[in-house]
Amino acid sequence: MKTHFYKYQGAGNDFILIDNRTIAINHHNPQLIQKLSDRRFGIGGDGVMFLQNAEGYDFEMVYYNADGKPSSMCGNGGRCIVAFARFLGIIENQTDFLAVDGPHHAKISDSGDWVSLQMIDVDTITNDGGAYVLDTGSPHYVSLSADLKDKDVYNDGYAIRNNATYKAKGINVNFVEPAGDGYFVRTFERGVEDETFACGTGVTAVALAMAKHKNQTGHITTPVKVLGGDLNIRFDHDGNTFTNIFLEGPAKQVFEGDVEL
Repeated sequence: MKTHFYKYQGAGNDFILIDNRTIAINHHNPQLIQKLSDRRFGIGGDGVMFLQNAEGYDFEMVYYNADGKPSSMCGNGGRCIVAFARFLGIIENQTDFLAVDGPHHAKISDSGDWVSLQMIDVDTITNDGGAYVLDTGSPHYVSLSADLKDKDVYNDGYAIRNNATYKAKGINVNFVEPAGDGYFVRTFERGVEDETFACGTGVTAVALAMAKHKNQTGHITTPVKVLGGDLNIRFDHDGNTFTNIFLEGPAKQVFEGDVEL
């Protein structure tokens, strides 16, 4: 069976997207997802997304990590599938869609390549030593770091993700240092099991954790630089709960093609 696919990237986080509104593809197939995601023997990507119909919503986002397993929420993936829906003519400048962690609202620029995605509210941040742990649709570990550009993110992140506390369920590990008016972030992602060029739920977690770290409240805007470019997070914090959280950044179609499944 041959199917058409599209490749998108959001700040270097890259994804394979397939229009599956006809439910022609049975994607509950880890070997298929792994093959598509393989950068040498497949198309290559940090994950695979299927756009499907969902009653009461513009569409549903079904996301798999590159390891073939169903994923928790992917922020940059969410922004990319919004751009994809715009490309397909499903939406215009805003949308309400369904993802694994529930409904999401998003807006997209007239040019179609800048997406502002609303994330879930967050009311719990805990500590693991000097690090912060929270869930922004996916679980994240946030640790302040010096000389981040030279850090061995793969080995240091792998060690934390696979320690006794997190090995069973896994966790995404974010290292952060101040940079200008915001932060520089590097992330080891579970499911990819490697450092990625960007992580949307990760930079969101960093922005919230740093607001707590600095005791910031009110309306906060946090620019974040990642290996793949620049992202922005804005939110409200009343001292207890983070609401109106938006992850903003680029989402661009890279290429399209056909693949034999």
